[in-house]
Amino acid sequence: MFRTLMTTRRFAPLFWCQFFSAFNDNFLKNALALLILFQVSVRGESSGGVLVTLASAVFIGPFFILSGLGGQMADRYDKAVLAKRLKFAEIFAALLSVLGFWLHSVPLLFAALGLFGIIAALFGPIKYGILPDHLKREELTAGNALVEAATFLAILLGTITAGLAMAMGGHALGLGAGLMGMAVLCWLAARMIPATGEGAPDLHVDRNVARSTAELLRDLWSDTRLWRGSVIVSWFWLVGVVILSLMPVLVRQTLNGTEIVATTLLAIFSVGIAVGSGLASWLASGRIVLLPTPVGAVLMGLFGLDLAWTVSQVSPAVGEPVGAWDFISGGSGLRIAIDFFGLAVAGGLYVVPSFAAVQAWTEKAKRARVIGAVNVLTAAFMVAGTLALAVLQGLGLSTAQLLGLVAVLNLIAGAVILVTLPTNPLRDALSILFRAFYRLEVKGLENVEKAGPNAIVALNHVSFLDAPLALSLLDKEPVFAIDHGIAQRWWVKPFLKVTKAMPLDPTRPLATRTLINAVKSGETLIIFPEGRLTVTGSLMKVYDGAGLIADKSGAMVVPVKIDGPERTIFSRLKRDQVRRAWWPKVTVTIMPPVRLHVDPELKGKNRRRAAGAALYDIMSDLVFETADIDRGVFAALIEAGQLHGWRRTALEDPVSGTMSYARLVMGANILGRKLQALLPDAKKPVGLMLPNANGAAVTFFALASAGRVPAMINFSAGPAAVLSACRAAQVDTILTSRAFIEKGRLGALIEGIQGTLRLIYLEDVRAGVTTGDKIRGFLEPRRPLVARHGSDPAAILFTSGSEGTPKGVMLANRAMLANTAQVAARIDFGPRDKVFNVLPVFHAFGLTAGLVLPLISGVPVYLYPSPLHYRIVPELIYGTNATVLFGTDTFLTGYAKMAHSYDLRSLRYVVAGAEPVKQATRKTWAEKFGLRILEGYGVTECGPVLALNTPMFNRFGTVGRLLPGIESRLEPVPGIEEGGRLAVRGPNIMLGYLRA
Repeated sequence: MFRTLMTTRRFAPLFWCQFFSAFNDNFLKNALALLILFQVSVRGESSGGVLVTLASAVFIGPFFILSGLGGQMADRYDKAVLAKRLKFAEIFAALLSVLGFWLHSVPLLFAALGLFGIIAALFGPIKYGILPDHLKREELTAGNALVEAATFLAILLGTITAGLAMAMGGHALGLGAGLMGMAVLCWLAARMIPATGEGAPDLHVDRNVARSTAELLRDLWSDTRLWRGSVIVSWFWLVGVVILSLMPVLVRQTLNGTEIVATTLLAIFSVGIAVGSGLASWLASGRIVLLPTPVGAVLMGLFGLDLAWTVSQVSPAVGEPVGAWDFISGGSGLRIAIDFFGLAVAGGLYVVPSFAAVQAWTEKAKRARVIGAVNVLTAAFMVAGTLALAVLQGLGLSTAQLLGLVAVLNLIAGAVILVTLPTNPLRDALSILFRAFYRLEVKGLENVEKAGPNAIVALNHVSFLDAPLALSLLDKEPVFAIDHGIAQRWWVKPFLKVTKAMPLDPTRPLATRTLINAVKSGETLIIFPEGRLTVTGSLMKVYDGAGLIADKSGAMVVPVKIDGPERTIFSRLKRDQVRRAWWPKVTVTIMPPVRLHVDPELKGKNRRRAAGAALYDIMSDLVFETADIDRGVFAALIEAGQLHGWRRTALEDPVSGTMSYARLVMGANILGRKLQALLPDAKKPVGLMLPNANGAAVTFFALASAGRVPAMINFSAGPAAVLSACRAAQVDTILTSRAFIEKGRLGALIEGIQGTLRLIYLEDVRAGVTTGDKIRGFLEPRRPLVARHGSDPAAILFTSGSEGTPKGVMLANRAMLANTAQVAARIDFGPRDKVFNVLPVFHAFGLTAGLVLPLISGVPVYLYPSPLHYRIVPELIYGTNATVLFGTDTFLTGYAKMAHSYDLRSLRYVVAGAEPVKQATRKTWAEKFGLRILEGYGVTECGPVLALNTPMFNRFGTVGRLLPGIESRLEPVPGIEEGGRLAVRGPNIMLGYLRA
């Protein structure tokens, strides 16, 4: 997210504007401090310390006086316009500071510092008000982290630059050029900030700053949550100003260090703030999580106590001031540096979540004023802290005592914040745990808010971690709908005690009515429509009761997909179903809210069933819509190997035996590199004429890896049809095999095409593979040789349809992967299955459904070259324990006649297409094998599958329901009363036709 923000105009100009501005502020402030301490004659060292403290007060003072006015102006006018004008005025403040350095005039420099403070006070509400205007809610924490990190990076660079400049004599020309250059860059960056519009165009800007400031503070006080968040933020800046004010005095008076030592400690502190800010953003994962704040306060206290103790033990130094290396190399110096770093990391961890929360909780129309009020409160804390520090210094308290006092106050603050935390500590803790251990990534979090206050959040159920994960996602305290039987188990009861849960019992209608009323009253309901943990890894049955709640309550349904926890020990999937991992990455994808649509004419049991079916459609759409289809087919194969294990069997045929994912990917890349040399024109399609065998799959994926488009040649069509197809696709080269031509008795076909087409035999290519090629293939990373995108062509298939002449159908990678995702969203099959594919890969169903779909799903494929071997195929199904068979009515009838009644015992799914399934075929399969045939419908142009019967929705004599993501309409055709012309649209549709 950091990289995305830094490359978008919504954030980058503001980032650089505030960075350059903060650099100038801190350059001037630190140069002035060093000028006072090391070059200006003063009456005593203690007076110098007080004067440095006074400089901080001069800079901070305007924040207390003008932040309210700045907030009103930022809400009234366009914030981008105000930023441009303020940064233009800052150039003149820089000119005054140049004059001050030229004359070595402390009063002039104090005046310039005051002007910088005035501009910063007016700019503060603009800066933090623009963030929520241009950033999404889930980007706020990251945006604030970058702003805080940049602020302290500017402090670091400003401090280093000031220290080096003063150490080299503090020449006015160099100091002035630096200040002016940064001021101009700041103004140029401000000019690039996009317009925000007027937040409250009717707002009256009160020029009485005392009255407007008091009014803003009263408004802030009236909102308990915002007030607490503001106090939390203000405490950080109080601690920060005290620590940074003490640091130069600590270095000069206690540690006897040079300016470089002070610069080094400030650098360490600034880097620590940046690290802590980044850590806070990472832990929040785009959410408002406040638990890091009290943790950060306690850590600030602990590091502060150790720092105070270490400083108190330092012996008064005598002699020449020590340099940075001598300081760090000493035992106490290194410990002091570590304490400063830890203190800063804890500070970043503390402030970023709290400020992001204040921004997120504020209405847009008054956001800048609230931020202005926060700045007033912050300034008051800083001024109070600075004045208290000056008084305590005047009373003679040592630096160690002051550091110890701040540390103790931090410990007290941590305890108070934890007790009064505006958010749920349990929810925050869960969110942090998931982020820290499972690298939680949340996509689409803003969709929960779009659903309104009484949303129904419907999640797939993959592990026992799902409920805590769901709790960690929502800012509002949700109600859990939990199965009555599960709620009685002892290990669930502790979770029920700390959450709001209501039982869902299909046998008790009153329980369902209670949940409906809870949603109607404004509660957010979390429900797992499957009612149980998945034992297949896919979407299981959706209970009608869950759909009825959504229907009767009228609430929006927010579909949520959880990926990752199924690989943990907390799922019910076995090791042969999923590759176990202790800490897998967890991804939560939240889709836009939808409303359940049920025919208003339906009543009673029929309405309940229809509601359940509608919710099932929403959940299956969720599975499809969260699938990654905008990539190449070969990239999807590689991900399957990574997810399911490289040693897992991917392919098998009667001749070559088994082939693992590792061998398949390595072989495809080795062959692909050879084919790149043989096929230099990457834009020209390549014919692929091979039977169903491991070699065909390897060659198909080799071409995919090499960035070549395979045109799948139908070798049973005859020479004329093959030549016509090649002309249509502009194919002049065909990859094939001598062994295949010999065994397939295709000599006549070869004689008819070899004079026109170039034939490359895989045996010849294989003979050219050297040991070096194999070693390279073994050692190189598993990735495509040529990166492919979803819109790039994946394959060309041929169809004559009703026109007679073959034409090419070009399928994109996206279309092929979309069709596999559509089928996978409706069929619960997984790594325990095995597909027996007898349909030739030159047909769309044999390629997409029979080869690509199972391979990218972790399902092994047994490839057999002919579907016509009616006696052999059932025997092989029996021997391989295949669970999925694709076929046509003709093939299925042949298998049923020849098979023993026990041969097909392992089959779970028998899917038929291409022609209607006869009633006699269904009856034979049901009576002889106890299997029902799931009929579907598809066309090559659609990837090919359009509709499919499934175990959950199966009606004999139909082709089932349309798959997810497909839109359709039926156009009337003159003369046809029943039916019409079917028009479809979806991501699985072809790129277009190729004609001769």
